[in-house]
Parts: sequence; C-alpha cells; structure tokens
Amino acid sequence: MTLVLTHSDILSVLDRHEVRKAVEQAHAGLATGERANPAPSAIALPESGTALPMATGGRGMVAVKLLCDVPANRDRGLPTQRSTIMVSSAITGESLAILDGRAITAIRTAAASAVATDHLARQSASILGMIGAGNLAVEHAFAIAAVRDITRIAVWSRSAATIDSFRSATATLGIPVESAGSPEDALAVSDIVCTLTPSRQPIVRGVSFRPGQHVNAVGAPPRADHREVDGIGMQRAKVVVDSFPTSMAKSGGVLLAISEGFITEDDARTELGDVIVGKAAGRTSDADITLYESVGIGLQDLAAAELVIEHATARGIGTSINLSE
Repeated sequence: MTLVLTHSDILSVLDRHEVRKAVEQAHAGLATGERANPAPSAIALPESGTALPMATGGRGMVAVKLLCDVPANRDRGLPTQRSTIMVSSAITGESLAILDGRAITAIRTAAASAVATDHLARQSASILGMIGAGNLAVEHAFAIAAVRDITRIAVWSRSAATIDSFRSATATLGIPVESAGSPEDALAVSDIVCTLTPSRQPIVRGVSFRPGQHVNAVGAPPRADHREVDGIGMQRAKVVVDSFPTSMAKSGGVLLAISEGFITEDDARTELGDVIVGKAAGRTSDADITLYESVGIGLQDLAAAELVIEHATARGIGTSINLSE
C-alpha cells in the first residue's frame, strides 16, 4: 500500500526539532557513505521552466523529489516552485508514500540552515539578519533561534507589509524584530545572516561582510545563473556546501564565482556533513567569515519524509492506496 499525504496532513505531524536532528544525521550519513545523493540533471520546461528529479537513498528507503521551478507561475498567481516526493522501499522496491513537497521543503531547508549555523556560527552570535521576509524567513527565524540565543532580528524586505507579516508570524519567539533600510544595513548589525530572496543578481555584496559573521545563502533558485551573494563574498568566506556534486550542477553562487576567478572548485569542496563528522574544518577562529551555500538536496527531503511517514502511520493520517490494483 502507498500512503498519500497532503500538505495539511504533513503539517499536522512535522516537528521542527525532529527535522533538524534528522537532517543533521542525514548529512553525517552522506559524509560517511551511509547515504547517497547524486547530483540531479535538469530538464528544460516551457516558458523557461526547469524540472529537477532529485534522487537519494539510505536506511532502507530510496526517494525521488520532482521539483518544478516555473517562473511564469508568478504571473498566474501560482507558486513558482512546486514539488512532489515519492518514497520507495530500498529492499522490495514497493512504493511506500507520495508526499506533497511544500511544507517539507520549507522546514527541511530551514533545518539545514540551522544545522549549518550550529556548526559554523560563533557560539556568542545573538543578532539574526534576514534578507527577505517571506514564509521561508519565518521558518528560518524559528530554526535559528533553536540553536543560538537570538536577542534581536533585523529584517530587510522591499515590502513593509511583508515585514509586518513576518513580525506577527514570529511573535511567539518573543524576539524583537526591527526593519533594516537595506541589505547592507541588515549585514552591518547581524552576527548571523540568512539570504532568502529568489534573486538572479547578487543582492548581498561581500565587501559588507564583517569578521566573525556567518551567512546562510538560501533563497536563489537552483539554477547556474542565479545567486544572492557576489564573487567577493564567496572569496572572503569559508564556503561550506550541502553537496559538492549538486553545487557544481546547480549552484549559481558557486559556479559564477568560479567562472569569475574569485574561487576555485577546491574552495567549494567542503560539505556540511564533513564538518559535522570532523572530516573537514569549518570555523577555525572567531574572526572567520563562514558561508553555507544551500542549494537543497533530496537527502534532506527524505530525512524529513521518513519522520512524516512514521508519525502519519502511527496516527492513522493520510490515504492508503493500492497502486498495483
């Protein structure tokens, strides 16, 4: 039987703390060879769209997340990114579950940034900067506040209304939220910075990075010509990626900085899992600038999906279908 889980089904069982721990363990498993996550190959869609089949496996399960990035949906009033996750048994090949990808993608993305922050940011880091204030920023506020004692959040957005919505959505954290006049203003006061915009051109300049800062570069779509951080920023920082093969396939931040001569491939080889298990160094001093280049990998989706399937099955949530009939 195949368990089909909708967006609302998934929201009812997802737990941010559990997802963060699962994502951390998954990245550690990737570093030790217990998990697999090959680089995806993009499929061109009409109207400059892209489809990415993201395959991954480990712990008795294999999964494929099909991510469709459709810029034209913005004019249709529809989400520009949509995804579906299919999970199968690695032993029998049986289809175990089909899951909507929206909630899992947002929460596992923020969880991965929190894991990176926990391993790369200074222990004393207390001011969080947000470049962008949408739903993903809300998830990041909760995720980062779980790994550092955040006392203030500085948020920049082109829309004052979006900042107001962010403030309301994060009110339960009890952390003061202030508006920043520009991305540079947010960088100037923040110990930890999350860039969360679908930018094609750099919205953050490396000349504004301060010693000791940690940056999570998250928002750019998984395309080789999109980035939020310029080449100087990549050059000044110790860069850590979620997956080197995936970054070399779809991280504009990495690929453009290499093509411009600011960094080399070797500068982008350190994976988050390597830092977690101690195979590679992350931050080595309080003065280091560290940057986590988050392009997103299917392994993170599978780590969250495993939890969702377990909890949904135990609570009788979702719809079971016999696909073999």
